[in-house]
Amino acid sequence: MRKNVLQSVVILIIISLVISCANRGTPSGGPKDEEAPLIIKSSPENLTTNFKGKEIKIYFDEYVKIKDLQKQLIISPPMDPEPTVTPMGTASKYITITINDTLDDNTTYAFNFGQSIVDNNEENPYDYFRYVFSTGDYIDSLSVKGRILDAENRSPETFVSVMLYEKDSTFTDSVVYKKKPKYITNTLDSLTTFSIDNIKPGTYKLVALKDDNGNFTFQQDKDKIGFYEGFITVPTDENYTIKLFKEAVNFDVKRARQVAGQKIAFGFEGDYKTMEIELLGDKPEGFTTRVTKDQSADTLYYWYRPKLELDSTQFIVRNKTFIDTLKHRFRTIDKDTLTVKMLSSGTLGFSDDLKISGTIPFVKLNEKQIKILDKDSLDVSFETTYDSLDNVYSLQFEKQESQKYAIQMLPGALEDFFGNVNDTLNYSARTKLYSDYSNIRVTLRNMTYPVIVQLMTEKGEVKYEQFAKVDRLFDFRNLSPGNYYLRVIFDANGNQKWDSGNYLEQFQAERISYYPELIDDARANWDPVIEFILE
Repeated sequence: MRKNVLQSVVILIIISLVISCANRGTPSGGPKDEEAPLIIKSSPENLTTNFKGKEIKIYFDEYVKIKDLQKQLIISPPMDPEPTVTPMGTASKYITITINDTLDDNTTYAFNFGQSIVDNNEENPYDYFRYVFSTGDYIDSLSVKGRILDAENRSPETFVSVMLYEKDSTFTDSVVYKKKPKYITNTLDSLTTFSIDNIKPGTYKLVALKDDNGNFTFQQDKDKIGFYEGFITVPTDENYTIKLFKEAVNFDVKRARQVAGQKIAFGFEGDYKTMEIELLGDKPEGFTTRVTKDQSADTLYYWYRPKLELDSTQFIVRNKTFIDTLKHRFRTIDKDTLTVKMLSSGTLGFSDDLKISGTIPFVKLNEKQIKILDKDSLDVSFETTYDSLDNVYSLQFEKQESQKYAIQMLPGALEDFFGNVNDTLNYSARTKLYSDYSNIRVTLRNMTYPVIVQLMTEKGEVKYEQFAKVDRLFDFRNLSPGNYYLRVIFDANGNQKWDSGNYLEQFQAERISYYPELIDDARANWDPVIEFILE
């Protein structure tokens, strides 16, 4: 028995030792590393003058790696070809910059790494490290500072390039399309302010680009641009405000293509409202054409009758000062069939019209073949208007709250360009109670007219707007409940739309001011009153 007791004690001791060893060997993990890597030294040293080398090494106190270098690294002035930075994709205790460009004399160069240098484990960034050297006897130390806004939107863009072009004997405004700037910085992803540093004294053009492809030159169809009117002289203590805008694209037309029988598509860029299409050559007797706009694409459709017995032809397209001749080869394709649909069936707002569209241009509407009945089967009188470019008929009538409307279009109510008529069509729509909507009254102070006052969703969609040439109250009635942003467009030319700017013509976009707070009390049966005091 004593022997058994001793054996049990020994076993317990062994188990205790095993557990103790296991506990000592289990790592606790320790506190998370939140420290950024530190630079031990640079070779050559940062702020070196009379730089003649081709290689720079920067040493750290721990293993680091490079992240998002193409987006984060800004070199001012830009180098072409760009330097090689290694290692990429692996960790090291130093990074190497190999210069591939021929450097200019007496010039200060700055490498701003943004947040591209991170430690290997937790990716803590070494924030906005700058390595600067000069090929001359001193480091240029002047700066140009300011902020970036968006001319149209509430929030400015991120990763905006801000650039200085030196005004010398070769300078023209078109330089932004062709050459990289003398100096450059970037707002990266968290800043709306900028500082272009290590600049020499001089006269410069200040330009900002939302440069998506990162080539530091302006592409009108892709990039937003902003600029300071005139030139700036460095040194300067002024803080510059630059507003980015997307230029209206210069008009251009694509090739003509047959998309259906007696229907040719013309793709375009820019403003199409004054675009004219003319068929060249002899035309058969009674030749008639129509032009309509695709509802979602930048395309105009050219419809014609009768059918042309030609293999090919030419068209002239005109738009203001634009003119071009396009060749077209005909194909044998079936014509479209007429399909009619109601664009606004369902719930109607009290100021909404019933809208009817068709797949082929309309040429006639017979109101006697259309009936609108309310829920008591009483006739509702209506009037019609027609938008020929969009090929949409609008039916206007006085709407009552909590009503149901039945719309019937008998055969022959509509006739299209090719003589087709509709079959019997039935639609329905209804209205809500007035108490289901909100009303907002807006008063403007310190305003210069004419103006456009708009209510926008949180996603930036314009839902309601009013135009005024003189001072008045702006009453927005029967609004869908929700949150709205209020903005005012200073419509300087009174054309009832916002006009963007143009760099080559050196005019800015029309001014827009946003009410500083979200209108979040536009609830059903609730009527907020807003006073907007403008600067």
